[in-house]
Amino acid sequence: MTSDTDNRRGAVLMMVAMGAFTINDAFMKEALTQLPLGQSLFLRGLAASLFTALITWHGGGFASRPNRSEWRAIGLRTIGEIGGTGCFMVALSHMPLADLTAILQALPLFVTLAAAVFLRETVGWRRWSAILMGFSGVLLIVQPGGSTFSPYALLALLAVVFITLRDLSTRRIAGRMSSALIAHITALAVTALGIVLLPFAAWEPVTWGAILPLMGSAIFLSAGYLTVVAATRTGDIGFVAPFRYTGLVWAIVLGLVFFAEIPSVYMLSGAAIIVAAGLYAFWRERQLRDHMRKGAANPATPLTDRAKLDAK
Repeated sequence: MTSDTDNRRGAVLMMVAMGAFTINDAFMKEALTQLPLGQSLFLRGLAASLFTALITWHGGGFASRPNRSEWRAIGLRTIGEIGGTGCFMVALSHMPLADLTAILQALPLFVTLAAAVFLRETVGWRRWSAILMGFSGVLLIVQPGGSTFSPYALLALLAVVFITLRDLSTRRIAGRMSSALIAHITALAVTALGIVLLPFAAWEPVTWGAILPLMGSAIFLSAGYLTVVAATRTGDIGFVAPFRYTGLVWAIVLGLVFFAEIPSVYMLSGAAIIVAAGLYAFWRERQLRDHMRKGAANPATPLTDRAKLDAK
């Protein structure tokens, strides 16, 4: 059973991770104005791979020896990371940072949906309602059929699907494995994605105007990789995951300050709906877990079936 201390530590790590990822996004958005996507991913990936390799080596993480099932989980996580990164970066170069980040706030709802469909986890009508409400918030931001509709918003939604695969796979990796090693493998995979994309655009001269945002992106991306893996593995997912929403605050502020992106009413309204739906889903999940734990802790009280509880 996860302790309150672990949950608090996981929450802090998640907030740090969201801040690091969003600052990385801002740096990368600037770099993409000067260099092609493949070149940007490749150069950033080299630096991130070096940073994570040094951290892994210093912490003895290379001594970890994944077994077959762990390699399978790492492989699925890597596929999710590559797909999510590719879709996200293309969308990032064509969408406001806050709008893109707001769509990604639907990730916890996607995780709940995927757990119900693929892992046979019980989800009652209340959380199904929260999922539907959250998706309505996504539609409000995307505005399909509207004059402001951007096809790149669909890539943002596809990125959420890939990141859902990444997060579900992370939970299947044994706790004995180094978080730094997992982050290093991820950095190497994204670097490989950059290499694959290199032939699709001419190599541009690398100026200091591009090097500085790429280095900043690599540093904060490495920090995000390390802390998000640690956060996902430290506390209860139902307690830690809601702190992902702090990334939206970072995105709104950074988009406004550095890119003069003023959030639309639709974006703010949709984001509010998504956040409210996600918080309710997490609250309901935590309520169910607490009820089950109380029943397990008291042998004199029959343990109520989770499905019956969730249906109430």
